[in-house]
Amino acid sequence: MTTFFGATAVLALALGLAFALAPSDGFETEIFIAAPPETVWALLTDPVEHQGWSPNIHHVEGHFVEGDRVGLTMGTPSGGRITFHPEILVADPGRQLRWLGRLGLPGIFDGEHYFLLSAENGGTLLIQGERFHGVLLWVMDVHQFREAFESANAGLKARAETVAGQRKQGAG
Repeated sequence: MTTFFGATAVLALALGLAFALAPSDGFETEIFIAAPPETVWALLTDPVEHQGWSPNIHHVEGHFVEGDRVGLTMGTPSGGRITFHPEILVADPGRQLRWLGRLGLPGIFDGEHYFLLSAENGGTLLIQGERFHGVLLWVMDVHQFREAFESANAGLKARAETVAGQRKQGAG
């Protein structure tokens, strides 16, 4: 019985240390979009439009409002699908969208995803990135997600520039 309690204490200590010393990692991507930040924001936060420009998002449920949760069904690098419900941390129209998603309990695999928009040269500089933290980072390379971010950036650019072009033609 003493061996059981001793082993349990060692396991609890090991798990506590694993969570306390869990690594962090992350990256950013960026792209220039020849459309105003308001157009990019509208596409970024519209659940139906989001699915149209992002090759990685298969379904969006809810609205991108601070404090709310949205349901995101995404493709995984291995070809599967995952649904998660991140909390919207920041929804500053035309400037910043930020959410925190978790895989299970806090500290296993957490990701703070963000989109930063800034007006630049008559268009929008979009920075999309994510900071990851958790014990799974000891065995997972988060840079495998970079290509998906870049594909989403390219899709958002194409859609926003099409919409902006249509608006110009309608106004002219």
